[in-house]
Amino acid sequence: MKTLILRLLHMLLGLVLYGFGIILTMQANIGYAPWEVFHAGMAIQSGMSIGVASIVAGIVIVIAVTVLGEKLGLGTLGSMILTGVFMDVILWFRIIPAANSLVSGIAMLITGLFVLALGSYYYMKSGFGVGPRDNLMVVLTRMTGIPVGVCRGAVELLVTFTGWLMGGMVGLGTILSMLSVGFCIEIVFKLLRFDVTAVEHETLNETFAAFSHLRSR
Repeated sequence: MKTLILRLLHMLLGLVLYGFGIILTMQANIGYAPWEVFHAGMAIQSGMSIGVASIVAGIVIVIAVTVLGEKLGLGTLGSMILTGVFMDVILWFRIIPAANSLVSGIAMLITGLFVLALGSYYYMKSGFGVGPRDNLMVVLTRMTGIPVGVCRGAVELLVTFTGWLMGGMVGLGTILSMLSVGFCIEIVFKLLRFDVTAVEHETLNETFAAFSHLRSR
């Protein structure tokens, strides 16, 4: 029971940090990261908040990857819904001011990427499954046989261009994010001695079975 609760806390902490990291990169004010360009464009065109736009995009992706045969976990649904909620809450409280210079913007962006990487560590460590956008990379790689890095780059270019057409902010930060996010994640994972390939992620059915077993004891 304690282990399951600890895993749930790790997942929630990871998603809070993930949302916090995203807002830091946005408030850097030098251009959003690729997916945030897309979410911001959706928000501008629809009138919804950027957090809700993130949730809507996540729902569409989850439906698509499920139809294509990818298994979902509690972490997938948590990432889809809670990250957007946390983003809107952080923006609502206005606890992160916008950067007012290029130097402070770059510093805030890099800090945000490291916070995002730390969030990835906690929510992936929980073993409840990965987020919808990561699942999309897996599906595309499996379907096409193209390396996951190439698939990720192609998708990020597509969502960046589409988001820019809808009014999302593209700038130096967009390029820095694409070039640096993998490096930041690698540093954090190495410092914490985290081997992402060693994690066995549960499906929703397996998680529900674990909860049912605990309730029946």
